[in-house]
Amino acid sequence: MEPEETPTWTEPTKLPSLETGTVHVWRIALDQQDESLERFRRMLEPDELNRASRFHFEKHRRHFIVARGFLRSVVARYLETQPEALRFSYGAYGKPTLASEHVLRFNLSHSHEVALLAVALEAELGVDVEHIRADFASDEIARRFFSRAEVEAFNALPKEEQVAAFFRCWTRKEAYIKAIGKGMSQALDAFDVTLAPDAQPALLRAEDDDASRWLLTDIKVGAGYAAALAIEAPVTTIRCFRNVF
Repeated sequence: MEPEETPTWTEPTKLPSLETGTVHVWRIALDQQDESLERFRRMLEPDELNRASRFHFEKHRRHFIVARGFLRSVVARYLETQPEALRFSYGAYGKPTLASEHVLRFNLSHSHEVALLAVALEAELGVDVEHIRADFASDEIARRFFSRAEVEAFNALPKEEQVAAFFRCWTRKEAYIKAIGKGMSQALDAFDVTLAPDAQPALLRAEDDDASRWLLTDIKVGAGYAAALAIEAPVTTIRCFRNVF
């Protein structure tokens, strides 16, 4: 069963129920006041604070702290625990999971001024959000990272449609490689996704994987952004929330 079209963003007053086959996507603005920044900072472990300190610009340090604190705050509510009590383990390519055995799965992405967190039960998933930059959406970059079929589909589009198509392709591919836990170690030209404006989001081909077991869908973030979600099927419902209640 295909999920309904990505719904509008709502602001829940309490934790929404999460059931198998349902995906929750949470959104937060990364530019936060000092009070919120400090609240998120207190949730983090020393290794997370150390990672934040490596960013050259203060803005990026703040954004990292907000994104990680946001992740902890939301996941802790599902687990009915304190954000600072969460412990993560990391896969061979850096994908975080809960250190304790639990059916909750999550994935975080942030770009420019927005972070997205996708949460589900039992199913592996990946989410990606990108700030759209027309100068990045070039034929040269497409030929470097996209598959042959994707490059052909990209070049077949009118010039005025190529920037949007580029970022549809990019976010769908990023969401998929995050879902399988391989990150950029996965060759991006080893699988195909749709990118044309009239084509449904889909994984068309994947080496060493059954493409039909994955659902791809776009997430509507707003002007200036593209985002996509990849999750193991079946999925019946995708619900989108903004802010942390």
